[in-house]
Amino acid sequence: MERTTLDLWVGIFIAAGIGAILVLALKVGNMSSLDGSNSYQVYAYFDNIGGLKPRAPIKSAGVVVGRVARIEFDAKQYRAKVTFDLDRKYQFSKDSTASILTSGLLGEQYVGLETGAEDDMLKAGDTIQFTQSAVVLEKLIGQLMFNKAGSGNHK
Repeated sequence: MERTTLDLWVGIFIAAGIGAILVLALKVGNMSSLDGSNSYQVYAYFDNIGGLKPRAPIKSAGVVVGRVARIEFDAKQYRAKVTFDLDRKYQFSKDSTASILTSGLLGEQYVGLETGAEDDMLKAGDTIQFTQSAVVLEKLIGQLMFNKAGSGNHK
């Protein structure tokens, strides 16, 4: 009888540990708020999204105001269609600008959202018209090298 009680307590302890690890993993992954009732979806099209990934943060003035929900390729426009889940407590004007930015020099990419001056606000299903694509470091280096080679002294 003593051995059975010990086994039961060990089992309870292990189950509690696994539960704690699961909760911690969801908190770290920011997946704890999966309900769509507190957010609304808007869309934006970009020529180049660089290394942007789903669940990347959307920030305005440095504050996380949403997450990237989905990234798709639009075969009609030949552009990337990015779906944003924005928190309902944050409202942005229809002439807001979405830019793909990088944290630090080689950090993760996120979407920067800057509000405009218009009085009308974005609603669920709207598309952000003004976007700025990601700056691709390899492209910049290639342009710099090409310009340096082209501006060499020719005699």
